[in-house]
Amino acid sequence: MRLNVHRLGTAGARPLLAIHGVTGHGLRFRDFVELAVPDRDVFSVDLRGHGRSGWEPPWDVITHLDDILETLEAEGLDESIDVMGHSFGGLLALSLVALAPELVQRAVLIDPAIALPAEYCADRARDTIASTGWDSPEAAIADRKTSVAESGHRFIAAEVEEHVVLGDDGRWRPRCSPAAAVTAWSEMAHAAPPIEEVRPVLILRAARDNYVQEETLLVPLREALGDELEVVDIDSAHMIYWEQPEAAAAEIRRFLS
Repeated sequence: MRLNVHRLGTAGARPLLAIHGVTGHGLRFRDFVELAVPDRDVFSVDLRGHGRSGWEPPWDVITHLDDILETLEAEGLDESIDVMGHSFGGLLALSLVALAPELVQRAVLIDPAIALPAEYCADRARDTIASTGWDSPEAAIADRKTSVAESGHRFIAAEVEEHVVLGDDGRWRPRCSPAAAVTAWSEMAHAAPPIEEVRPVLILRAARDNYVQEETLLVPLREALGDELEVVDIDSAHMIYWEQPEAAAAEIRRFLS
């Protein structure tokens, strides 16, 4: 499937692929790109089952990667590029390093959701199934603020305006497929993909969250990547690029330079 692409940054500059997390969308990176990589031509995709891309199954990692590869080809990106992914997007970015290393120069993983505890993923999948949405956009904004530090609240109104839509039942929900989200949580419980060809990888780890697991993710990555793996702690919860955008942007600029 050719994915919907949001073109951010500077058209015609060095390309960068941006991959959002589960229940997200490509335009979520708009403000962060202006801080971190304004001089890059950023291709920020809506994943299958999310945003303005098609929603049909399957929604597993391999299918997402096939969609990304098809989209890159359609966009004329036939050489290796830098990749940035948040959460589930971090899993997809690392999977590109593992399965299509010829397409990746460097990878930035923003609090990647990889090899998470199975029960945690099961709980989040159950939350997705049980969600009934909101009775208004204002309720969606208020609810979203409870899960993001105050420093990130300034981004939430634009997020809701773009990504929360009215359903046939009169409830407001994110513009994404619940089934795709549940599948993604299952995929995030798998072991980290094995890396055979080394590429530089930067992990920005949220110091106030526990997505980046030492034993299940960092240990195998250090064994595979050696000195090409860099891990930087950011004083933030999972939504690093909302809660600490300046600090995250500075690390990414340094790494990609």
